[in-house]
Amino acid sequence: MVAGLAGNTNAMQNIAFRVDASLDIGTGHVMRCLTLADALRDKGHSSIFICREHPGNLLGTIRQRGYEIAPLPFQGAKMAIPVSEPVPIHYPWLGSNWEIDALQTRAALANVNISWLVLDHYSLDARWEKKLRPATSHLMVIDDLADRHHDCDALLDQNLGRQLDDYAAHVPPDCAVLAGSDYVLLRPEFILARPASLKRRARPDFKHLLITMGGVDKDNVTVEVLSALRQCELPPDFHITIVMGSGSPWLEKVRHAANSLPWQAEVKVNVNNMAELMASSDLAIGAAGSTAWERCCLGLPSIMVVLADNQQIIAQMLSRAGAAFTIESASAVATKLPEFLSKLVNNASLRSTTAKAAGRIVDGDGVRRVIQAMKNI
Repeated sequence: MVAGLAGNTNAMQNIAFRVDASLDIGTGHVMRCLTLADALRDKGHSSIFICREHPGNLLGTIRQRGYEIAPLPFQGAKMAIPVSEPVPIHYPWLGSNWEIDALQTRAALANVNISWLVLDHYSLDARWEKKLRPATSHLMVIDDLADRHHDCDALLDQNLGRQLDDYAAHVPPDCAVLAGSDYVLLRPEFILARPASLKRRARPDFKHLLITMGGVDKDNVTVEVLSALRQCELPPDFHITIVMGSGSPWLEKVRHAANSLPWQAEVKVNVNNMAELMASSDLAIGAAGSTAWERCCLGLPSIMVVLADNQQIIAQMLSRAGAAFTIESASAVATKLPEFLSKLVNNASLRSTTAKAAGRIVDGDGVRRVIQAMKNI
């Protein structure tokens, strides 16, 4: 096997990403892979994305970022689950049979010399990875669940509190496990915004609320949040910014709900200045997904809503660390959100304590650490 990215530091190498976005999967997996791809491009490497054409995919976004795409056909949301062998709990998200997916991915890479294949998909496991081994020099898995076996050279789990032992039974003995929030994949804009954002938290201001329930928000939780805000006592000059993805099926309903609020509210779509928005906010209400790490990097106090089972780990760990307040499910928003806001509105000390706890968790330098680890393999 040839050396990793360090094998020839002057030569351009090709990286392939097998990752999907959909109404069920959300957008976070693709976005964090794009962050890694951008950093690799800055170092002279090229990337290709292999993505299935799910409803709610991000193929357009990937192309806009300048990457080649090998699209895989969507074969239905309710593919038959094999009964003869166990499959990952999120297998239905694949939109295909795993063996077909492996063959299609191999075909997409047939004429490309790949140094690294990066897999970020809860639906796939070691069986798929073994099929792809001949197509790449190295294979890295990005995971959050530690619930299935992998055959890879490196495994990245950026969740707070993750340890090597969590994957000891799931990866080969020589696999490099990059575990914990030191490896969170964030865009450079968050490191740049971090000093000023952390400094801002020393002020007692409470004038700007940011709401980010994910790029898709397939269950329309944003409208639930806006409805619950009506029960809260907020300053009359309060400003609310709501961030949505253009692929959200509820975008117009969110706009209507925002326009009917008694405070100034604006809906922003497909923003490219999230770090700036977070740094200028005093509190966030957001999904307990990948944007939680962005909020931590900027020391932004937050109320998190758990929208999927795989977000439970992030929510639990950040709550224990005192870095966020957690609403356990969308159905609890109506009662829990007013309760948490009543604690935070007039308590600058609590907001400051929460901000400091969040800022200690993520320093924003995870991408550099991940690439350095890839070089060392």
